Amino acid sequence: MNKASPAAAGSIGRYRWRVCAMLLAATTINYIDRQVLGVLAPFLQHEIGWSELEYGYIVIAFQAAYAIGLLCAGAVIDRFGTRIGYALAISIWSLAAMGHALAASVLGFIVARFALGLGEAGNFPAAVKTVAEWFPKRERAFAVGIFNAGSNIGAIAAPLMVPVVAVAWGWQAAFLCTGVLSATWLAVWLARYRSPEQHPKLSPAELAHIRSDPPESTVKVPWLRLLRHRQAWSFVAAKFITDPVWWLFLFWLGKFLASKYGLSLAKIGPPMIVVYLMADFGSIAGGWLAGCFVRLGWNLNRARKGAMLVCALCVAPVALVTQVDNLWLAVGLIGLAMAGHQGWSANVLTLPSDMFPRQTVASVVGIGGFAGAVGGMAMSLFTGAQLQSTGSYGTIFLIAGSAYVVALLVVHLLAPRLEPARFELPRAPGS
Repeated sequence: MNKASPAAAGSIGRYRWRVCAMLLAATTINYIDRQVLGVLAPFLQHEIGWSELEYGYIVIAFQAAYAIGLLCAGAVIDRFGTRIGYALAISIWSLAAMGHALAASVLGFIVARFALGLGEAGNFPAAVKTVAEWFPKRERAFAVGIFNAGSNIGAIAAPLMVPVVAVAWGWQAAFLCTGVLSATWLAVWLARYRSPEQHPKLSPAELAHIRSDPPESTVKVPWLRLLRHRQAWSFVAAKFITDPVWWLFLFWLGKFLASKYGLSLAKIGPPMIVVYLMADFGSIAGGWLAGCFVRLGWNLNRARKGAMLVCALCVAPVALVTQVDNLWLAVGLIGLAMAGHQGWSANVLTLPSDMFPRQTVASVVGIGGFAGAVGGMAMSLFTGAQLQSTGSYGTIFLIAGSAYVVALLVVHLLAPRLEPARFELPRAPGS
């Protein structure tokens, strides 16, 4: 593997990191858009008059659409390319986000959330494919970690900005403002983004650096044919087993802190901000760690799985959080787990580009994302049933703490060397 010296690295150019910054901005907006409803839910529940069960239907509408969208978005993005595919996705979610302002009933919010889920599902397949196009393999986990940090930035930004906008101009304005953010990003993306080979601002040296990996297969691969390969199932399994833990944190963390430590709405903000800041750090550090291992001379398989193991071990202590009486110790354990998850995700989201050609990456990411969303829905149902019957989070956090070690074992069994998937050339008729 070619390694550039620091001096040489400086002369290569850094335009690829500007592209990564655009992916970070898109992911941040993605999470702001999806979090607006959660921030406004208590007020809207009174304003619209929905029940707890009806709010559950609204949440499930987003999750179901997100799962369906992930299954389809990857194939669409691989078909039309990242520039057009990403633009289609963000156009749908921008319109859907603003469409919430027109909703005046439970059904209206269900339709808006479903449309938002379909559009937002395109973000991660498009972003990961963009990274595969713009970065050599040794830099991809770090780049993914950077843009994936936007999920935490968005989760922090939404509760800071949405109430201010809603109080000043009404709740409809909050949905309109976040939709405008998406539309603004779309305009910048269409104006500035091109593939590396077509980009006028990319130097020949940086293009050579981006394409420094061995040549990849250019065989066109049908969507279903990807599932014939163990490498695809290793990614699907990793997402199915561990994505539900992130959904658990997104939907149940506030309820856990409130019930366990008696936090009011006014006091729950600082602990939530701390855990998401820790998650931000974990996202970047997890991707950096894999690159660090590569620079130490480890091969890609050992470096990727070594970083995943470190992240898995960071999550494990969260199994004990229900036994902790001190709020800030609990926040530390949860924050460490969320940091571990995001570092894990930075590496897991890189697996498709490690093992599949660039033209199939978005499809593989979409299939895995679908599995993760289905797992997330199952986790939500299990969590609700468990709390309804026992009132205890003990089993729930035990599952969360052990999921990553189990997932790493499954990944290793299915892809022991992270070897690239092999695709045969189609035979000519009559041969």
